[in-house]
Amino acid sequence: MRKNFLGTAILLIMTGLVGAAFTEGTSKGAGSAAQQGSMSDEGGRVMALENAWNHALEAKDTKALDMLLANTFVSVDIDGSIASRSEFLASIKSADYQPSQAVTEQSTVQVYGDAAVVVGVFRIKGTEKGKAYVHRERFVDTWIKLRGTWQCVATTSTLITGK
Repeated sequence: MRKNFLGTAILLIMTGLVGAAFTEGTSKGAGSAAQQGSMSDEGGRVMALENAWNHALEAKDTKALDMLLANTFVSVDIDGSIASRSEFLASIKSADYQPSQAVTEQSTVQVYGDAAVVVGVFRIKGTEKGKAYVHRERFVDTWIKLRGTWQCVATTSTLITGK
């Protein structure tokens, strides 16, 4: 159990460094150089947490997800269903849910003080209830900085259908 926590902590730190570097290089916006640096640092932290979320999904690591999600977290899934934090975590634990890949294909982050909104395209591959699937979804994640820690308070996704 402690090894899992340590591994998750290291993963979060490493993805934070990668995410900060990525966002620093792609950040756009108005304001002074000091404001831009601060915004891209916070944006990088949020993007790193998004990456950690994907890794936690692939590993079915509900302990890592538990750290990322606020107590008031709500998820609106591709079918329009709503899940609370506990329901969302239970769905990840389910033996029927077997993800093999969770990748964010593209995303942007906008930071508004202690709030951030991430919009992107997410691809997940796996099996559920014995059936293989590949989904591409457009998502919006809302993050709030609570007591100095970024936590996701809401996520919503829409299935992108092939044309």
